[in-house]
Amino acid sequence: MLINFDNAATTYPKPKSVKRAVAEAVERYGGNAGRGGHELAVRTSEALYSARETVAGFFGAEPENVVFTMNCTYALNMAIQGIMAEGGHMVISGLEHNSAARPAAALAAKGRITLSVAEVFPDDEMTAESFRSLICPDTKAIVCTLASNVTGQILPYKRIAELCREHDICFIADGAQACGVTDVKMTDGINILCTAGHKGLYGITGTGLLISDGKYRISPIIQGGTGSASSSLVQPDFLPDSLESGTPSIIGALSVKAGIEFIEGFGRERILSHETVICERFINELRKDGNITIYREPKASYAPIVSFNIGDIYPEKAASELAKQGYCLRAGYHCAALVHRQLGTKNGTIRFSPSVFSREYDAVRLAEAVAKYENFRKLTKNY
Repeated sequence: MLINFDNAATTYPKPKSVKRAVAEAVERYGGNAGRGGHELAVRTSEALYSARETVAGFFGAEPENVVFTMNCTYALNMAIQGIMAEGGHMVISGLEHNSAARPAAALAAKGRITLSVAEVFPDDEMTAESFRSLICPDTKAIVCTLASNVTGQILPYKRIAELCREHDICFIADGAQACGVTDVKMTDGINILCTAGHKGLYGITGTGLLISDGKYRISPIIQGGTGSASSSLVQPDFLPDSLESGTPSIIGALSVKAGIEFIEGFGRERILSHETVICERFINELRKDGNITIYREPKASYAPIVSFNIGDIYPEKAASELAKQGYCLRAGYHCAALVHRQLGTKNGTIRFSPSVFSREYDAVRLAEAVAKYENFRKLTKNY
């Protein structure tokens, strides 16, 4: 039996309602939304708009400002490259996922923008000051993950949003590890929210979201058929059409809709509480072994993610041994080079991330398996 503690990558299993929504989408919504006046196309268009309304209601946005993408990486690339299309200065945090760090670094390497990286501290005020100190007259955007995908550290994004408002800077937020677990709203001061549909929102893989407050125009990096203004060779300049070229994933969008409805029905706070209790129990069990390093700081706040290492064992080797016992954990660099530079984890970490379907009992058993593996390693090392 597989026990999935790699939900920060993709939640599994999915709620039954999401599975039903996917099946219904295949069965009933086989038209091409916005492309045709026949019943099948109209029915599909209405279903897609309903999904847009559900997302908008959950995040406090307008439906027309909800853009469906193939994943969070795609959304972040659209936002970063679209906002910085005419150059300028950008600030990112030292905890960014490569999906934000790489496009920013690529633009800087080509000389199209200048880039600064703000150091993140356990103390929120120090982190906010770190961002403030890098703002200059040419700063056009700040990109900030709401919660690190490696350690789960929650950044003071509302304070950073205030800085952006004060300086008329676009605030682009990566919500991949926060959305669905913490109460993220556009009214928090976010101008562009990018997130995954297949993680905390419990949709299927191949789903993501870009949500705008409409203040900043995002130049499209992909152009093509939108179902609107089709007689013109010029890409539409209104959302969501300007950023949704090509046939959208109806199945994906409806799975995200069902995932959000599941969260609202179950209770987001209940989900956070459940996952937090499991993480805390897991941490307490790990701390019984003095050779386990847990990457958390007392002053910082955390989403339900735990990164750790077992002595000097390579993370991939440890995770591979634990996988033989049925435990699914992520090991390595987690697509986040900047984070590991800050942590000093030259070989990466092992990451533990539960979901609403995880059990505390399994977390305890995993901690016991970690302890047994460490003890066995130490015993055999002496011979």
